[in-house]
Amino acid sequence: MRMIAAVMHAQGLPMPYAKSQPFRIEEVELEAPGPGEVLVEIRAAGLCHSDMSVIAGARKRPLPVVGGHEGAGIVREVGSGVSGLAVGDHVTLAGVAGCGECRYCQANRPGLCQAVTGAKAQGLLGTGTRRLRFPNGEPINHYSGISVYAQYAVVTPQSLIKIDPDVSLDVAALFGCAVITGAGAVFNSAKVPAGSRVAVIGLGGVGLTAVMAAREAGAARIIGVDLLDSKFGLARALGATDCVLASDPEVVQQVQALTQGGVDFCFEVSGHPAALEMARAMTAKGGEVVGVGVNRPETQFAVNHLAWVCNEQVLRGSYMGGGVPQDDIPRYVDMYLKGRLPVDQLRSEHITFDQLNEGFDALHSGKVIRQILLPHGTV
Repeated sequence: MRMIAAVMHAQGLPMPYAKSQPFRIEEVELEAPGPGEVLVEIRAAGLCHSDMSVIAGARKRPLPVVGGHEGAGIVREVGSGVSGLAVGDHVTLAGVAGCGECRYCQANRPGLCQAVTGAKAQGLLGTGTRRLRFPNGEPINHYSGISVYAQYAVVTPQSLIKIDPDVSLDVAALFGCAVITGAGAVFNSAKVPAGSRVAVIGLGGVGLTAVMAAREAGAARIIGVDLLDSKFGLARALGATDCVLASDPEVVQQVQALTQGGVDFCFEVSGHPAALEMARAMTAKGGEVVGVGVNRPETQFAVNHLAWVCNEQVLRGSYMGGGVPQDDIPRYVDMYLKGRLPVDQLRSEHITFDQLNEGFDALHSGKVIRQILLPHGTV
């Protein structure tokens, strides 16, 4: 079929993106799903900071590629050999998918699966196929195995999570990255116990979800840290007990004073080494620094070995929530429907294809939390 999609032909173009246009809105061809694949009509897709790093060239991808790794839609066709999904099902699409057979998948850690990760790194689906091409026949790569900045997507069922149709699809899209990453860091990676003291550095979609999850976990103190105080009102509404400016020279001392010596868990969402050092400094002895944000592959983070050992601090990575989306997302959706995880408050605005590049300028400025692309113009 022919459809409209946002195609990236080059990385590292300069800002503003409204001018350099890293995404070109083009008509492309999408082949029908083969065995073990599913066709989904994309109804909503989120703009994420991880996409920003790809646009900037910090994380290389095979080009050209149809972007987007956080979305939701409706199943329109099911290939042979697929079970558990039917035409008409509402689904969230997540970039985390495993082969189901390797040591990591067997340990319920599909985000570490090398078989699927290798295929996605080559711009392929988990089946090893490529279903996107230009009208002239030139192939187009898939992004994170899903490519949701398009009107339709062919994906493997491992990337699909069936959801309650009562959830609006523009909200359902958020569960594919922002929610599983932020909530999973709290529930799966850190396993934050009730009564804990928590800090979250970076109050975007992922960080604010971590704030919500920490409240749900029963954390006694939840401190939001960001460069923009304009985010503090929403952070407090979602569960933060305190907010501190990251640019304040006394930010670490403020957090230590609020928590009688530091937090038990600090979630660092920006991925910047300076923020990681800040996180380590505001974490109490015996506490955990949980790295959630990502940076360039060559980025290094130095640790004072003696202090690390003597303070018994834990440095933990958390990739895409460290869990199983098929198990976690239905649980988070249930929390949302019961009012315990109000992720709908992360939505900033709806945009269309012609606003996509400008949308990333707004995301970079911090003026928005989560913009939702509507590939068909409506939810």
